[in-house]
Amino acid sequence: MAQTTSDAHILVSMTYVSRANQDMSPKELGEILQQAQDNNATNGITGILIFNNSIFLQTIEGSRAQINRLLYNLIADQRHHDLQLLETRELEYREWPKWSMNYVPPTKENAAIYLKYSTTIDFNPYLLSAGSARDLMSELSIQQI
Repeated sequence: MAQTTSDAHILVSMTYVSRANQDMSPKELGEILQQAQDNNATNGITGILIFNNSIFLQTIEGSRAQINRLLYNLIADQRHHDLQLLETRELEYREWPKWSMNYVPPTKENAAIYLKYSTTIDFNPYLLSAGSARDLMSELSIQQI
């Protein structure tokens, strides 16, 4: 499908959650992060990635066409499974304009933030509303600045 001029100017945000394959190593997580940063910088995509308890929670921002292409690639990626979209919405401006992909690891310092938004004692973003996921990522991203 051809991209129209108007598609390139519609800024969207997409938030999804997925489970890492059980055999994912810290090295492979680093490779995923580096690949995402490189590809996103090339394609004008920004965002934030949280990885905790073998679960990815990610928000990506960019043109609608680029986000749709990335979603297609994410669905085909064999390094994770059980991908579920939490939210897709149009944006007036980017929340993370300087981050091609910022990674927020679980730390002692941000453990209370996870608990604040969690519906269980374990991190499980599959149970979060889109608004709660957005608030969690926004609060965690402040810790990264």
